[in-house]
Amino acid sequence: MNKTKVYSLFSEMDVHLFREGKHYSLYEKMGSHPVELDGESGVYFAVWAPNAKSVGLIGDFNYWQKSGDYELYLRWDGSGIWEGFVPALTAGEIYKYAIETQNGQILEKADLYAFAWQKPPHTATKVQTLDYNWADEKWMKNRAIYNALNAPVSVYEVHLGSWRQGGNGPEDFLTYRDMMAQLVPYVQEMGYTHVEFLPVMEHPFYGSWGYQVLGYYAPTSRYGSPQDFMALVEAFHNAGIGVLLDWVPSHFPGDAHGIKDYDGSALYEHADPRQGYHPDWSSYIFNYGRNEVRSFLISNALFWFDKYHVDGLRVDAVASMLYLDYSRKEGEWVPNKLGGRENLEAITFLKELNEAVYNKFPDVQTIAEESTSFPMVSRPTYIGGLGFGMKWMMGWMNDTLEYFKKDPIHRKFHHNTISFSLTYAFTENFMLPLSHDEVVHGKGSILNRMPGDDWQKMANTRLLYGFMFAHPGTKLNFMGNEIGQWQEWNHRYSLDWHVLDNELNKGMQRWTKALNKLYREQKPLYEIAFHVDGFEWVDYNDHNNSVLCFLRKDKAGNALLVVCNFTPVVHENYRVGVPFKLSCNEILNSDATTFGGSGVENNKTIKIEPIPSHGKPQSIAITLPPLGIIVISSQ
Repeated sequence: MNKTKVYSLFSEMDVHLFREGKHYSLYEKMGSHPVELDGESGVYFAVWAPNAKSVGLIGDFNYWQKSGDYELYLRWDGSGIWEGFVPALTAGEIYKYAIETQNGQILEKADLYAFAWQKPPHTATKVQTLDYNWADEKWMKNRAIYNALNAPVSVYEVHLGSWRQGGNGPEDFLTYRDMMAQLVPYVQEMGYTHVEFLPVMEHPFYGSWGYQVLGYYAPTSRYGSPQDFMALVEAFHNAGIGVLLDWVPSHFPGDAHGIKDYDGSALYEHADPRQGYHPDWSSYIFNYGRNEVRSFLISNALFWFDKYHVDGLRVDAVASMLYLDYSRKEGEWVPNKLGGRENLEAITFLKELNEAVYNKFPDVQTIAEESTSFPMVSRPTYIGGLGFGMKWMMGWMNDTLEYFKKDPIHRKFHHNTISFSLTYAFTENFMLPLSHDEVVHGKGSILNRMPGDDWQKMANTRLLYGFMFAHPGTKLNFMGNEIGQWQEWNHRYSLDWHVLDNELNKGMQRWTKALNKLYREQKPLYEIAFHVDGFEWVDYNDHNNSVLCFLRKDKAGNALLVVCNFTPVVHENYRVGVPFKLSCNEILNSDATTFGGSGVENNKTIKIEPIPSHGKPQSIAITLPPLGIIVISSQ
């Protein structure tokens, strides 16, 4: 029998940094690692369990029985780290830690730092190497250009288990390798610049969509191995597409084999449920004031950039982290040391997170899902911000969808709803999201929330997407929206790809593709998207006709004119003041027949007349299509 031997990967500096909350590469030390000791191959294990009475290994190698032969050794330095080397074990070995609490209870816990887990519903972790011969050098060398704030960023949000499935019923998943052959070319063909995956980190309950994470350091085994996921990321990169991951440092589930009460005490979470329990999601909240927990989380963020070459993290539920009274009634929360509602420890954590990420990987992005008016979320920490690269524009999303669901005859009474977002559009680096959250829980699909008959629903949806792409900010659209899916998204089933048998749905797909193409080709739509210099109102006062006119501009002063008609009434000879001097062209029209429209378009060349309008010395007279958006260029 191969007894555990004393062995350590931790230097004194490693321990010091861990205890200070500043060790950002813990994944190289904690967990399980195949190594060689004195010419003998085996596996080194390390786990943090400071309040444990003893810690042992259990697995197939000892018939899952705790025994003294596989005990780990507690370091003498007070770090709470237990470690040891087991000869003859190899990669692929299944194991857990048998953690004896101070009252003698034995807890069978998965390894929180493991690089691979068993496929759910099994709950053990695996010894796993992350060896991979990456071949995405071109992308990695240039990704600072693709991820920059002055680049076009159009994100296709994907739930890997339900984008497309096999033919054997619900949850017949495609593998990571299958997606290399199917998802990658689709995203490339549609013209998206980035793909964003709902959390791929291992999660026990598939119905959580990945948002109840336990295996923070492991891509879910539902779709394949870590190397399979690396190959998928590499395939996207070689197709010129960035990869973003949803990341959930805000809460975790209470499964017995997981994070909660890891060593018999509230180790990663707060003991007080007023601080440590999340009422919305029946989950538990990390203790951001504990240094070792910050090391765990920040190391995890850097891990995905380091080992998996990802290009950004979208940080979930930031608002729930920032406020101690989030979703809590009076008396159900504990004020901070100043008597306020802000979670000062979480704020410090988020700043440290972003500083660490951008210090080590300056060519990536962190994106906050933050739904309140908390100031300077996407501003640098050195001026008092949280340090994120971008923030989801939830106000735009809510106002816009609220406006679009109204019958067009009533929209003139709500004109300020559709234009209001421009009053604060440049206070943050905003990403405009039409995400998975908008097509679940009885909300219906984007298409089915629109008023009118089928044609009007389609026209309204094309107008919505066009308005999103013309509005300042980067873009995100959830899978299925681009094909005009009628049904609400269901994580158990594939998207309704059969809708593409309908010409109107094909038109919607072509429209999405055309918007991505326009966005990538036209600098006025992205070059200074986060600054007021990139936008100019022409007319936001025509509420009687429910029409908006505005300019998008690039650094050189080139401009695109965007005109939106939010009613089904065709307006002929509609006069708009323009900055153009010689001539201009209609370069995109959502009512074109190829997109499923009625074909109300303008001549290819539009005459500019010396007739003052909208504060400009010259203007054009154009036809506005029903429930349509047109884009006009002078180039």
